Amino acid sequence: MTFSQKLFLIVFRPLLNILFSWKVVGRENVPLTGPLILVSNHVHVLDPLLIVFGFPRWINFLAKEELFRSAFLRAWLRWAGSFSVRRAGGRKEKENVLQDAINALERGSMVGVFPEGRRSRDGVLREGKPGCALIAWKTNAPILPVGVAGTYKVNGISWLWKRPRIVVNIGRPFTLPPSPAGVGRSHRRSSTAVIMSEIAALLPPEYRGAYSTNEHREG
Repeated sequence: MTFSQKLFLIVFRPLLNILFSWKVVGRENVPLTGPLILVSNHVHVLDPLLIVFGFPRWINFLAKEELFRSAFLRAWLRWAGSFSVRRAGGRKEKENVLQDAINALERGSMVGVFPEGRRSRDGVLREGKPGCALIAWKTNAPILPVGVAGTYKVNGISWLWKRPRIVVNIGRPFTLPPSPAGVGRSHRRSSTAVIMSEIAALLPPEYRGAYSTNEHREG
C-alpha cells in the first residue's frame, strides 16, 4: 500500500461512516502478508469501495475495460492498481489479464475478482466464471471469499436519510486442489462452483441463487 493510498483511507473512511450504516465481519480472517485472491459477489458500484475500506491491506481489482474509457476513472483505477478486463476480448487479451494477476500475486499482492463477471441487478448470486480458478491454479494462492449484503438498497436518493444497513462478511481463506494436466471443462466448472459456494455461504439465504446448498463446498 502506497502512502497516497493510506492517506486516502484515513481521510475518507469517516465520510463513509457518516453516509452508511455498515460493518465488517471477519477481518481477523485476512492474512496481512502474502499473495491472496479475494472473490466477492457484486451488486452495486459501491461494493469494491466498501471492501477496500473494510480491509487491512490494499486490493488490486480486476475492472471492466469500459471503466478505463473515462479519463478520470482511468487515472483513478491506475492509481488504485486495477487491471483492465475486456469481457468480450479474445484469447490473447484474456491471457494478458491472467498474466497481470499472476504477476501481482507473485509480488505478494492481493488481487480482487468478481467471479460473476458483472453486477447482479436483483442481488441474487449469478453463475461464476472460471477465471478465478485459473488464477488460483497458476499461483497456488489462497482464496478469500467475501459476501457483501445490503448495497442493493442504495438507490434513488432516499438512502441518504435511511442509511441502509450494509455488511461486508469475510470468510476464511482456502485453496483449490491442484489442477490435473489438461484440465477439462467439468473440472473448471466444479472448482468454480466451490468458489461461488464459499461466497454464497456469506450471504443471506435469499441471495445465494443457484449456490444455495452446500453440496459444492469442501470441508
